[in-house]
Amino acid sequence: MKFTLSVALCPPDQLAELAAAAEENGFSSIALPDSLFYSEQTSASYPYTADGSRFWDADTPWVDPLLAATWMAAATSRIRFYTSVLKLGSRHPVVLARQLGTVATLTGDRFGLGLGVGWLPEEFEWCGVPYEGRGKRADEAIEVLRLILGGGMVSYSGEHFQFGELRMTPAPRSRMPFYIGGHSKPALRRAARYGDGWSSAMMRFDELRATIERLRELLAEQGRQGDPFEFQAVCVDRFGADGYRDQAAIGVTDAVVMPWVFDGLGFDADIVAKKDSIKKFADEVIGEVADG
Repeated sequence: MKFTLSVALCPPDQLAELAAAAEENGFSSIALPDSLFYSEQTSASYPYTADGSRFWDADTPWVDPLLAATWMAAATSRIRFYTSVLKLGSRHPVVLARQLGTVATLTGDRFGLGLGVGWLPEEFEWCGVPYEGRGKRADEAIEVLRLILGGGMVSYSGEHFQFGELRMTPAPRSRMPFYIGGHSKPALRRAARYGDGWSSAMMRFDELRATIERLRELLAEQGRQGDPFEFQAVCVDRFGADGYRDQAAIGVTDAVVMPWVFDGLGFDADIVAKKDSIKKFADEVIGEVADG
């Protein structure tokens, strides 16, 4: 099992130090969140809390995850980065492909794209994109991204996106992994069809186990049962070395964690305290799980 450090909602001036500390203490990746803006108006409920409310407010910092990845990569040499998850529905895939190719180049191909459609209608509409039909639009966008990032001269003709022969240089030197987020039936089908892995939001252990089992069925339906596939999990009720062994036993390959939360610290806690929590987690969990 691998461990990824989530830096969601952390002050921007802590990001480079957190990445360096994670690399030093055996984490494999950094998970970077995404939100375009905080809208007072919300015409849909947040899907990953019990009451549908957001657990952040208008003052919570959300830096652009692609810019953050390049900044943190400059402070590290080995650790990888992925978005968890980037809101694809409100972005044009041709422009996004240009940004992703640059991130891949500047990080030395230490970047993976975690992506989701997006849940907030205002985030679509206020960016000039219809909320209606977002699923099919996202599927085409994934195809466009994969095509352009593969390198060479390419063209595309779909229902939502069309362009003639074009090439973006530099392209990633190795295939950029795509991790598809979401818990809905369409999201799981999308992960099985297009993804190199699936990224969960907050889930309880039993729900996580059932979802992984369902994803394995969907992968088999796609003829992909033997393909490498990551199961990235944020599990909210199974912790400690034994808890992560339990997660590994049901198929989790990558546990996404925020160690300072286990020590009762908030998102805006002091950087020294957070680094102490990272080291403590590495000693008590990562080392133990790695040793069996």
